Amino acid sequence: MLKITSLNKTFNPGTVNEKRAICDVSLTVNDGDFITIIGSNGAGKSTLLNMIAGNVSTDSGHIVLGDKDITYFSDVKRAKFIGRVFQDPMMGTAPDMWIEENLALAFRRTKSHTLKWGIKASERELYIKTLAQLGLGLEDRLRSKVGLLSGGQRQAVTLLMATLQKPELLLLDEHTAALDPKTASTVLELSDKIIREHSLTTLMVTHNMQNAIDYGNRLIMMHEGRIILDVAGEKKKALTVEALLKQFEALSGAEFSNDRALLS
Repeated sequence: MLKITSLNKTFNPGTVNEKRAICDVSLTVNDGDFITIIGSNGAGKSTLLNMIAGNVSTDSGHIVLGDKDITYFSDVKRAKFIGRVFQDPMMGTAPDMWIEENLALAFRRTKSHTLKWGIKASERELYIKTLAQLGLGLEDRLRSKVGLLSGGQRQAVTLLMATLQKPELLLLDEHTAALDPKTASTVLELSDKIIREHSLTTLMVTHNMQNAIDYGNRLIMMHEGRIILDVAGEKKKALTVEALLKQFEALSGAEFSNDRALLS
């Protein structure tokens, strides 16, 4: 589904602030893979997702999604194939628009645009049915402005928007990090449910090492712009946080430095 070959990215090259963020990263993602990505501070996790989404350009290397080389596609063009949920609940939605209007924007993302805006009854029924599955009562608030929702509710709507038209690839960039623990758990369970029901190929960056172990079929650990561990199947299921930390130290030669990950 996704093939990344020899990807490199350096910020501020030739200056005192030069930072090599991604170093010769190659990765093959199979159709239906749900990969969790974890790493130390500045490991390149979010940069990798930004490069896949087209928000950060590549210095060298290739990104192929399905049968399309998207290396030089704009982020707008990639949005037809890639769904994304950000860390900040304020991103990914239009706060001054109703819930149903936000969902309509997402539903029509891959369709031809016209001057006609009205939401059809059949569309509204779809939105009600989809929102009802969240169990948050949002199906009765179609004409509430998204900006009035709580962080968890808003992130749930963003998740629906990213998956309403089944994307070829779903990117979750620490999408529960800004939420309180109970709400984060709810949104994470909703994410897992949607991913499994639609067999979505997914990359999820997380700061929570236990979540990285518990969710998905494959785990990747990054350090200083490189992938240092890629484990799947039974080996992943057998992991513990303690074992993961020991593997990180053995492979990187450094102590794991991510306060949020260690605290969680």
